[in-house]
Amino acid sequence: MAGSTGGGETIMATRQIAAHEIHAHAAPQGFLRKWVFSLDHKVIGLQYYFLALTAVFVGMFLSLLMRIHLIWPNVSLPLVGEIKPETYLSLLTMHGTIMVFFVLTTAPQGGFGNYFLPIQIGAADMAFPVLNMLSFWVTFIGYIVMLSAFFVVGGAPLHGWTGYPPLSALPSAGPGEGAGADLWIISIALFCVGALMSALNFITTTLDMRARGMTMMRMPLTCWAWFITAILGLLAFGVLFSAGILLLLDRNAGTSFFVPLVVVNGQIAAHKGGSPLLWQHLFWFFGHPEVYIAILPAMGLCSQLVSVFSRKPIFGYKAMVYAMLSIGLLGFMVWGHHMFMSGMSPYSAFAFSVMTMAIGVPSAIKTFNWLGTLWGGRIRFYSPMLFAIGFVSLFVSGGISGPFLAQPTLDIPLHDTYFVTGHFHLIMGVASIFGIFAATYYWFPKMFGHMMSESLARWHFWFTFVGTYAIFMPMHYLGMAGHPRRYSQGTELAFLQPLLPLQKFITYVAFVTIAAQFIFLFNLFWSMKYGKKASDNPWEATTLEWTTATPPPHDNFGGRTPAVYNGPYEYSVPGAPRDYVMQTDPATVAAH
Repeated sequence: MAGSTGGGETIMATRQIAAHEIHAHAAPQGFLRKWVFSLDHKVIGLQYYFLALTAVFVGMFLSLLMRIHLIWPNVSLPLVGEIKPETYLSLLTMHGTIMVFFVLTTAPQGGFGNYFLPIQIGAADMAFPVLNMLSFWVTFIGYIVMLSAFFVVGGAPLHGWTGYPPLSALPSAGPGEGAGADLWIISIALFCVGALMSALNFITTTLDMRARGMTMMRMPLTCWAWFITAILGLLAFGVLFSAGILLLLDRNAGTSFFVPLVVVNGQIAAHKGGSPLLWQHLFWFFGHPEVYIAILPAMGLCSQLVSVFSRKPIFGYKAMVYAMLSIGLLGFMVWGHHMFMSGMSPYSAFAFSVMTMAIGVPSAIKTFNWLGTLWGGRIRFYSPMLFAIGFVSLFVSGGISGPFLAQPTLDIPLHDTYFVTGHFHLIMGVASIFGIFAATYYWFPKMFGHMMSESLARWHFWFTFVGTYAIFMPMHYLGMAGHPRRYSQGTELAFLQPLLPLQKFITYVAFVTIAAQFIFLFNLFWSMKYGKKASDNPWEATTLEWTTATPPPHDNFGGRTPAVYNGPYEYSVPGAPRDYVMQTDPATVAAH
């Protein structure tokens, strides 16, 4: 147990006194301080969550407009009108950006991480409550700035969510590359500032605010995932922030960081000496860790749920921790596999290819450990468990196509096709969203004091799970048949005609799958008021959030500081009075 020596006890006691002093403030009374400019990590977590919920429906609507244009290129929609090819590219840019930044990064880390990290480690709040509040509001302003790009002259940018120059660096390069592109870059920069503040908070909270007995190796794997994700964010978002500033300077101050001597619309640009590849290096040095920033919290949560609902200790706890650390480390060494098309040296390509294959090892360790936990367990198929198993399925299915793209000889013909779209949507996009759904169904009782409807949750799961495979698996076949991505329509190309029925099938399934998300939305808001009253520990789980009241009080534990005696996954312990041992239960029987 932490603090077993005299010096350790003194340090831990001093730390707890300091933490108590920082957070010994009364609950706020006014509406603004309680719900808008709140310092309470739980309210800030909810603010992040509902920001992401708004963003995901905006992102889904944009993707629906794209799918409609792909199969009915000449249709005129009410309010939207006719979608032109350049409008399609703007929709693509904004869909990708909103989903990656304001959904996949915001909900798992900012939402659930903010709400549950302090409670799971036995802290009263985050280490820096004011910084926490600022990080949300900077992120929120970034989101508003992003949406405002739709409403300026020229509209939203069409340079793709990766923002490759020289297209993104020259305001004259095309429609949407004027004020819309400036707003896009400013929004990304604001998001980076918010993410950096949040990352500092997460790291400090995890290292400094743990309760007595909560050693690092007694933390739930969710806390490890948020901690490692924060380290990745601290290292990656600073690079993207710098790149965004340089791109703004190229666009507005006449510099040439990313713009070479280039002809635009028949005129030589007033730039020379810049390198578009420099942007690719900076962007993907952020962009590949970003994949793990989106997926690691879902991995941690899936580990939690598989153990809770199998009634078994997680298989290989330490292996899971080291696998996540390895994924975080190796994630910074593989960015070049996004650049095999750039004409890089074959020796560099070989090095990045080997590192990309290597990152599959810790991912496989995690997958086999999840299966090892499920094997022989007394599985309870509640909705959080269904989404956790769905996450494992999508992670494996999306991951299998990764080694293909890790080979330069295969990536070069596949890179600019739907194969890549299918791959990253499965492994990064929808897998992470399944993690968000699983977290919502699992923690909703603790957050709102009511249970969500289990029957509606099952309908939601099956529509979403089947729909996801029916949308993104065929994209792999489209890619292998040579269907280019980012084309707004396939009607003008003879070799794409045989593939149009598959595109129509994907679009029809997308209608149904998106409609199914309104089942979730209804369940979420209906259950807040009319759902069955939840007990303090409805899932019979062991971690600290289930030891406190529902919903948790202002200081999380009602004035008492918990002491931890056990690991986070003590299920089916021989000799224990029930089939689970809480982390706060005195160690009366030998743990696993």
